[in-house]
Amino acid sequence: MTTLHQGDTAPNFALLDQHGETVRLGDYLGRKLLVYFYPEADTSGCTTQSCDLRDHRQHLAGIGLDVVGISPDAPAKQLAFDEKYGLGFPLLADEDHAVSEAWGAWAERHRGGLSFMGIVRSSFLVDEEGRIVRAWSPVKPEDTVPNALAAAAV
Repeated sequence: MTTLHQGDTAPNFALLDQHGETVRLGDYLGRKLLVYFYPEADTSGCTTQSCDLRDHRQHLAGIGLDVVGISPDAPAKQLAFDEKYGLGFPLLADEDHAVSEAWGAWAERHRGGLSFMGIVRSSFLVDEEGRIVRAWSPVKPEDTVPNALAAAAV
């Protein structure tokens, strides 16, 4: 599994968002970006995490921080999730999990005595030049916003 560290160049991506538009990491050069990986749209932890980001969107924007969420869900499921909760930021479809793997957010997981491959809930703060400032993996859903605010304020 890949592990990203402070100062590493963030792996590039070009993924479809919930509206079928291609979003690239390069679209955010010159701005700070929080990239968060979540296991599945419209599940309890992912909803908590995403709605917390929605609720702090203006504060995050006020400190110059954009937000992008990535999961293995198809664009249609991402759109339904966005519309249900009014998230208002890009939710990207990494259906083949190649981007999640490149960012170190795809790994073996264990639940209920079973092993399976899946998303490790992770968040990454990327600077204006596309470098990793901070990485949190795994991260609790409720810690994503406080972590991002503290790290981006530095």
